[in-house]
Amino acid sequence: MLKPKAVVSWSGGKDSYMALHRALARFDVQALLTMFTEDGARSRSHGLRPEVVAQQAHLLDLRLVSGRGSWKNYEQEFKRVLRRLAGSGFSHVIFGDIFLDAHKAWVERVCRECRLEAVEPLWGEPTGSLFRQFIATGAEAQIVATKAMLLDQHWLGRRLDAAMLSRLERLGVDPCGERGEYHTLVVGCPRMSARLELREIDRLMHEGYWMLDLEVA
Repeated sequence: MLKPKAVVSWSGGKDSYMALHRALARFDVQALLTMFTEDGARSRSHGLRPEVVAQQAHLLDLRLVSGRGSWKNYEQEFKRVLRRLAGSGFSHVIFGDIFLDAHKAWVERVCRECRLEAVEPLWGEPTGSLFRQFIATGAEAQIVATKAMLLDQHWLGRRLDAAMLSRLERLGVDPCGERGEYHTLVVGCPRMSARLELREIDRLMHEGYWMLDLEVA
């Protein structure tokens, strides 16, 4: 039986990767979907340069589908991309939400309005367990953004491991950063044809977040 054709909503981070990892068993995942700023300079979710996300897709051997928009017209532009995907035979969109009800309701609505079905393979799972499962898959990720009031810039660039999980829990930070405490970038996993090699350009403060500015090495 043919698997349904799916695209993964892709931030570049660990939760997107875990959603992809699980979706592969049930779906024919053919593409990643990333939204960028209006000028195309940064990804909306994690502030990544487009060439970094494009290199991830290349190493994963998946097509990268993208859109651009401001926060004001984000839904309109997101739906424009979704309709294009629906028109080319995609039936499902995979998301990496864990417990944010409002965002889950939003993605389900916009997908439904575009004749697509939203799928949430991580929904409702304990975030500490998901963190451990991510490590167990053999994937590697590093922190690329932190909410400055909770985690200072010294967290930037750190690799996710068991010691980090323990420290986050001691600080009272959600292990997966589901409330936006931190964001990650996957730089290696068994599915990638090679490790994603990066070069640090700068460390920036933007709208209350410390952000790691990276380029492909």
